[in-house]
Parts: sequence; structure tokens; C-alpha cells
Amino acid sequence: MVCFRKRQAGKALWGGLLALALVLIGLPCLCLADAGVEDRLAICAGIQEDAARLQCFDELAGKVKTAPHVTHAEDKSAPLGRVDAPEPVRLSVMTKEWDLDTDHRSHSFVIRPHRMNYFLPVAYNSSPNDEANLEYDPSAKAQHNEAKFQISFKAKIWEDVFQDSLQGVYGRVKVVRGADVWIAYTQLCFWQLYNSAFSSPFRDTNYEPEMLVNLRTDYDLLGFKGRFLQVGLNHQSNGRSRPLSRSWNRVVANIGLERNEFALQLKTWYRLPEDESKDDNSDILRYMGYGELWASYFWKKQRFAVMLRNNLRRENLGAVQLEWSIPPLALGQLMLGSVVSEETLNKYLTDKFSFYVQYFNGYGEGLMDYNKSTNRISFGVMIAEWN
Repeated sequence: MVCFRKRQAGKALWGGLLALALVLIGLPCLCLADAGVEDRLAICAGIQEDAARLQCFDELAGKVKTAPHVTHAEDKSAPLGRVDAPEPVRLSVMTKEWDLDTDHRSHSFVIRPHRMNYFLPVAYNSSPNDEANLEYDPSAKAQHNEAKFQISFKAKIWEDVFQDSLQGVYGRVKVVRGADVWIAYTQLCFWQLYNSAFSSPFRDTNYEPEMLVNLRTDYDLLGFKGRFLQVGLNHQSNGRSRPLSRSWNRVVANIGLERNEFALQLKTWYRLPEDESKDDNSDILRYMGYGELWASYFWKKQRFAVMLRNNLRRENLGAVQLEWSIPPLALGQLMLGSVVSEETLNKYLTDKFSFYVQYFNGYGEGLMDYNKSTNRISFGVMIAEWN
């Protein structure tokens, strides 16, 4: 398309000739067959001021140049020259969680959720552990109902470590552009919120910092896509003095697999040896075992999850945890979608948090209870995408 940049003295006749030349020269570009272009040419030709008239022709020429990308055959209602925005890339849960997409990488040192962040004001335990009360009052008894909450976050501190040396195919496993280094912190608290007779103490608090090296992978296994392989160092303790002190250090490994809306994580660990005289929980592997399996399924913005853990011994000690969560907006759509408009639901409901139900049965819900069997049902809220 010819662009007209020559400045002329202000005569309306010259503007008309200029418009005619533009039509004749631009006709082969097939865009001017549109009636809207002819109308705009007439408008430009009627402008008296030279500079404004030329600018109008220049802008029209630029719009006509982009017109073949969006024709009236494709979208008759679209304004001339408009190009529809590309569809947003839909990333899987694990891809967003561990920044796995090499084409959509986020910045380092950005704080994001690690494990679930939740507050459960109703956490009913049918068999509470009274040992935790010895520190402040031997006569104190833990109530069945308490509050339970967890804060967990992480940040990527080093991107594409050993990129050239790690990238490649190892057997059936393809490693994609090296590895990332992450640091993470999780704090789990059991709070005797309603036990006012004993000043509503925190019955147990677990502190869990860790450093993880996350290797991005790409392979198929039984219909699942292998997303990542992790190795790292993990410390967990409750910050108490003896006899209530609990702690252990582990080398951990984790494999992440996905298939559509189904996610699977296989986690195992090796406990680093400690001096027997300083070991406050020498039998913790008997109750916690050597690994756990997490499975999650996402359906209509709901999340269903299960955790299984077993010591793989004849005594068969372990744990199971079941989870269900749903945002208020999704719950409203599920229950009221047929009678309430989508606009009304979006106006009064949110998806920034989720209603959350958790059930735990077995050993190791917290460090204080690692060797005590727990049977607990909890209700509360979970923060979603808080970063």
C-alpha cells in the first residue's frame, strides 16, 4: 500500500485528487471492496486541514494493510483491521506449580504457594493426644475440637542449573533444559483455640524448611506424562524442649505425573542418621514409613485428593488423608446455576478461596502425634492462587 507523506498547500481540490489516487492504487489490495473503506475515504477527503487529512489517509492505509488477516468472511461484525487476540495458553496444574513451561517462565525470587494454605476452625479429633500439655500443665487435657492451619510457600532461586550437561534423553526419560533450585517453608499448627481454661495454647507447631532441585522431564508412563523429578533436603521439627522435642532430617525425592485433570506424586525419603543420645524420635520411620503417594483430580473447579502412607511392614502402620475443596463461585454455579444468572453469581461470589474439607486417619499428622493414632475430620477454607 502506498503511503502519502508529501505535504501540500491547503487546497480542497488537491485533497480530492489525492483521495482518488489512493483508491486507484490501493484497489488491487482487495481490502477496499469493503463499503466501510469507501465511507472512510470520503470522510478523509472532506477534511480541510492538510496535515489532519493526510494523517487520516495514512491511518486508513495502515488499517487496510492488516485487513486480510480478519476478513468479513471470517467475522462480519469485526471492525476493519481488528485481529483477534490469540487463545490463552492453558497450563496444567503441575506446570503452573513448578514453572515447567519453557515458553512461559516466571521470574525467580517470586513467592508462590508450595503446599496447601488453609485455616480449619473446626478440626475434631476423636482421640486427642494429651502429652503435648505436659510442658505448661501436667493436669491439662486437650479438647477434641481445635483449630488447624497451614502456611506454605516457596520461591525459585536459581533457574536452568546444569542446562547443557543435563538436557537430553536418558532411556525413556527426556530431560528438558536442566533444573531449577527452589527453597520452601511450611508451618503446620494445631491450636487449642476453644480451650480457654488453659489459655488456648498451641498444642503443636511443626516447622519445615527445605531446598529442592526440580528437574523438568518429558516422558510417557502408563498413559501419564512425566512432568518433573525432584531431589532435596528437608528438615522438620516442632521447636520444643525435651521431653516434647521432635525432629528429623531427610533426603527426599519426588516424581510428578499428570494425565489430563489427574495428578500423581510419588514421594520417598531417606532419614539422615543422628546421634542416639540426641535422637528424640528414633522410631519415627516405624510410623511414617519411607514414602507416600498423593493423587489429585480436578473436576468443575473442584479438587479431590488422597494421600496414602504405609511403613510396608507386617504391623501395617501408616495414614490416609482425604481432601475436597470447592470455590464459592463454583459451588453457586453447581447448586444455583439453573435458576440464577451467571452475571449475578460472578457479582456476589468469588473463587479467591475454597471451602475445604479434610479427613485424616492414622499416624504422623503432626510430629507430636507421630506415634499416636489420630482420627480427625476438619472443615474450613483454603486460599487459592494467593500470589
